Amino acid sequence: MPEILIIEDDTAFCQMLQKFLTKNGFAVSTSYSLKDAERILSTATFDIILSDVRLPKGNGVTLLPQVKRESPRTQVILMTGYAEVKTAVNAIKKGAFDYISKPFTPEAILSVIKDALNANITEHDISIKKSKLPEEDKKPINFLKGQSEKSKKLQQYVELVAPTNMSVLLTGESGTGKEVTANAIHETSKRNNEKFVAVDCGAIPKEIATSEFFGHVKGSFTGAVDEKKGHFEAANGGTLFLDEVGNLSYEHQIQLLRAIQERKIKRVGSTKEIELDIRIIAATNENLSEAVEEGDFREDLYHRLNEFSIEVPSLRERREDIPLFADYFLEKANSELEKNVLEISEDAKRIIQQYSWPGNLREMKNVIKRAVLFSEEETMFPNALADEVVNAVNKHEAANFSKSDYEKERILNALKQTNFNKSKAAKLLQITRKTLYNKINQYQLKV
Repeated sequence: MPEILIIEDDTAFCQMLQKFLTKNGFAVSTSYSLKDAERILSTATFDIILSDVRLPKGNGVTLLPQVKRESPRTQVILMTGYAEVKTAVNAIKKGAFDYISKPFTPEAILSVIKDALNANITEHDISIKKSKLPEEDKKPINFLKGQSEKSKKLQQYVELVAPTNMSVLLTGESGTGKEVTANAIHETSKRNNEKFVAVDCGAIPKEIATSEFFGHVKGSFTGAVDEKKGHFEAANGGTLFLDEVGNLSYEHQIQLLRAIQERKIKRVGSTKEIELDIRIIAATNENLSEAVEEGDFREDLYHRLNEFSIEVPSLRERREDIPLFADYFLEKANSELEKNVLEISEDAKRIIQQYSWPGNLREMKNVIKRAVLFSEEETMFPNALADEVVNAVNKHEAANFSKSDYEKERILNALKQTNFNKSKAAKLLQITRKTLYNKINQYQLKV
């Protein structure tokens, strides 16, 4: 019989919860304060600790280090009011299993407790299976690893969060590879034998969004000629990737929150509840925290999605990876177009390296593919690259050259005006003497 400790200072609520859980087959102990809870935990261990966040002389989060140190398999579930959601999310990052917002339904608390107990079993089984797996049978992360510090950090975060069931929020500019990152998390998770379902929230018309997410039964509305399975049901057991989640209407944000919290859905027009066991990975190129402040995005949903956040860096932030990505896309384009472009010329490499890539990896993939198509030899030359790429780099280089020319002329004039007295010239130019010496060396001025 699973053992539960309830830590709750509201005695009436605590006793009511104790009776309900006892009826449902749990052995339940209660505590009304942190001090009393610490006393009980010093002599007993529990499968589940159900603790209020706000308690007299402290909060339930302070118990986490002690519990995880002395009984790692004990799962801690926090009961929280709306105002303490951020505290609960931080607690999850420190090892709590989940939180549930008050007021909650009996079914909701039972569902979270069941998930926590199942997680214990699953983690134990998987750790045994993993220890028996030969190294070559362990599934690798299925995306290109860069060599820059930003890429290494991204890889580290993916490996850290993948084995957990935490919801992940991916942020970053459009085209940085958020879906590829989400898929990499799925492929190295415990759900990698189940489906990865990707949904573009910005592409779903508002009128049919509920049906797209949750499905519908035949005849539930005009046009529903057959029954349909929604994205949530299709991803059951696996991972649901919600791209551009910031584009969801407020109404659909509420529906999404309810589905994530209760782990149940109903198809449109049906009364039958479908149990859910899915991991949510969401992505956005917007600032969702600002959207929350402005009232455009629900704070409780934001925290549900943002149990762990990863920023996918832009291509500009990892320029040392550009040759690696270019070679990768070259190989893919050769395969797709049945071409045999073996290398990129030095001039073409220079352009690819210096271009700003506002569309990030998505733009690079398209540019390289087009260049492969236009290449008539085994080497890719600049004339195969798109004009806008070449012109942007040439314009940038010309601007830099003009700037350098102008600066060089100013330094020479200042030196002539001061009869080549470097201290006076530096003062005239309003720069330090050290900077002037560096500029003289940079432009190889003979003074």
